[in-house]
Amino acid sequence: MNDADPLPDLDPLVPSTARVYDALLGGRDHFKPDREAADVFLSMVPHAREAALVNRDAFLRGVQYMVREAGIDQILDIGCGLLTKQRTHEVAQEIDPEVRVVYVDKDPMALTHGRALIDTGQTTTVVTGDLRDPSGILAHPQVRAGLDFERPIGLIVWMLMQVAEAEDPDGIVATLMAPLASGSHLFIVTWPDTGDPAQRALSQACLETLGNGWARPVDRVLKHFQGMPMVEPGLEFVPRWYPGDPGREVPSAEDLKPFERTQIAGIAVKP
Repeated sequence: MNDADPLPDLDPLVPSTARVYDALLGGRDHFKPDREAADVFLSMVPHAREAALVNRDAFLRGVQYMVREAGIDQILDIGCGLLTKQRTHEVAQEIDPEVRVVYVDKDPMALTHGRALIDTGQTTTVVTGDLRDPSGILAHPQVRAGLDFERPIGLIVWMLMQVAEAEDPDGIVATLMAPLASGSHLFIVTWPDTGDPAQRALSQACLETLGNGWARPVDRVLKHFQGMPMVEPGLEFVPRWYPGDPGREVPSAEDLKPFERTQIAGIAVKP
């Protein structure tokens, strides 16, 4: 581990987003409070585990699109969580072995495991950073060393649903996008509020266990993308979201199960 990039303190008595998500996905890197929080999610959204898996599938499609279709060869993945399986760099480097990935997270377990498992310092780096401090992420020496800001970057922003309105989620995204070159891609998966009870139950479960987590109206979520052009099919429920393949046959929104309507995804391109 780089001594100049210390780990945050680990509190095993307080559940964390990364570890609760790992518990929902059937991983092994979590503590009792994380499992208890996952149980709350499952009690309020019985198919929360399936929702997490559907979300993961959409994430993989987004990375594949950026690398294969858009030619992105460097990715900044903020809020990456526990890097246990189907990691961004693995998905990207299956298509292009030269893709560079910088992971950013503040969860000490995610950072420890990431550095032990995949931080090569060559094509893949794991650094300490907080989405709520976008300027700090951009100024991080390993971020600056790992990515060429003169060329397009694929920016993946997780956890915007856990940023309160008072913390200015749009301003965070704007700060992150400002120094990126034309042709950079912004990829977001988050929670919509279209009035579906399952969406609000997911938000409530997160608020009760982690203290944050807000489903937002789709028009509000769209503002995260800063008015930039969207890749088809735009902002869509994840089972219906196949970027760059607008002609694909997908189920109607009405035919989706409630848990399949708890997440939406989109990619925008900086002009």
